[in-house]
Amino acid sequence: MKPAFAKTEYDARLAKAKTRMADAGVDVLVVTEPANMGWLTGYDGWSFYTPQCLLVALTLDQPVLIVRGMDANAGKVTTYLDHGNILGYPDHYVQQPDRHPMDWVAQEMARRNIATGRVGLEMDSYYFSPMAYEHLKAGLPNATAVNANSLVNWARVVKSPAEIAYMREAARIVEATMAVGIEHVRPGTRQCDAVAAIYQAQIRGTDGVGGDYPSLVPMLPTGVGASTPHLTWSDEVFREDEATILELAGVRRRYHCPMARTVSLGKPPQKLADASAVICDGIAAALDAAKPGATCEEVERAWRGVLARSGFEKESRIGYSVGLNYPPDWGEHTMSLRPGDTTVIKPNMTFHMIPGLMLDDCGIEISECFLITETGAECLCDFPRPLVVKQ
Repeated sequence: MKPAFAKTEYDARLAKAKTRMADAGVDVLVVTEPANMGWLTGYDGWSFYTPQCLLVALTLDQPVLIVRGMDANAGKVTTYLDHGNILGYPDHYVQQPDRHPMDWVAQEMARRNIATGRVGLEMDSYYFSPMAYEHLKAGLPNATAVNANSLVNWARVVKSPAEIAYMREAARIVEATMAVGIEHVRPGTRQCDAVAAIYQAQIRGTDGVGGDYPSLVPMLPTGVGASTPHLTWSDEVFREDEATILELAGVRRRYHCPMARTVSLGKPPQKLADASAVICDGIAAALDAAKPGATCEEVERAWRGVLARSGFEKESRIGYSVGLNYPPDWGEHTMSLRPGDTTVIKPNMTFHMIPGLMLDDCGIEISECFLITETGAECLCDFPRPLVVKQ
């Protein structure tokens, strides 16, 4: 395995991150989000269940990767970093009540003369616990800890041509995967058997391109469970006169292309058919509005204009920025398609628009992952949108 991109791309990313650090007055950034660590260096390993980080300092030419000792070789295999900048902390720091890996990180920062000044922390990261914060802060008495949450996330929102190429490959994978999923939603088939086929399609990939594991497991709310979006599967069978939501993703080198579709076994209730039409019309209106120079809230407003004429209601956002990520989420935690988000849309941004409607006893999700071009929005997938009815 080797880094997913040329070193010149990583150099450009590091320069972009350092510019954002300087603008924010951050001298050292402690990166704990696996996606940000990977984006900056190529690091890729299922090692984020123990504390790890990437140290980016304005005074250092290269970042310093710090992981559990047994995972240090993963840095040598997957990143471009000099081996002297790939460090493994001793295993006696792992899951101990009286010490923490961030104690070791703080000592290494002092050894490299980056333990003072303003130290930026990803304070809302899934992977940066209160315990990690307390130990790191105690180990850096001469530094000022500042919240630098999403500093790198925002540097990632405009994709390079090489990133977009991976997302296009992921789109081909999710097209094939969704077709398999829809095929296996049939009366009498166990939900778990359908998901087994979905996983096989996700990982097998297509056209000589292998798939990667998704940041979210397949979402499969069924029947009355489809009135809420984030249920998974059971060993119960699909039944006639019930609808099933499939929310899946194709993944290539950690780049996600998500897609949601809904299947009705038998003639759907009228409200579900009506909801399908509203969502499809709303998606089309929002895609028409998604042009460079528009804001995220303007895209959502186009969707809401369609919704307002329908009698349906939706409180939650309808989309978000998407790309490189690790569990438990494939969103980038930056832009959202919602009222109040005045972020200006730029070419080469990528979004997942998923304006699902959750009703009292059923629900429907239909989504599109799209790229902003110089002239508008381009859907990355080519797959029918309307509610799938299987008689």
